[in-house]
Amino acid sequence: MRAAEPLAGLRVVAEPAALDSARWAGPEVTVLRFAPDDAFGIGATGVETADEHAIVAPETGFAGLWLTLDDLVRHLEWPLPAERPVLAQGSIAGVPAKVWLPAGAGPDGDGTVLVLTAAAYADELADRLR
Repeated sequence: MRAAEPLAGLRVVAEPAALDSARWAGPEVTVLRFAPDDAFGIGATGVETADEHAIVAPETGFAGLWLTLDDLVRHLEWPLPAERPVLAQGSIAGVPAKVWLPAGAGPDGDGTVLVLTAAAYADELADRLR
């Protein structure tokens, strides 16, 4: 299993409607909604929102690794949501983490999911997932 890699991008706190219609710039951007008014655009180099008071800041505090769904489930003590795409969170192998389950993460897709955690926990999580 690979080590967790740093995830860089932009963190945006804004009105939910502004995040819904935000235009993200970057070669390959994955937008995760941490809360209705809080989003992390992994790989984003820019963002336009209709919220003039939006807070936009570089985010470098997360690390992540791609796992197969089968490899992840072995380390969970909680059920994954059935819907896709979805961001779920909880303890994974005893480490606080989030899981991005894209539309293809399931029996009909390739089954890979992104596990992300605070950068400070990245090495511990990677070790426990081995």
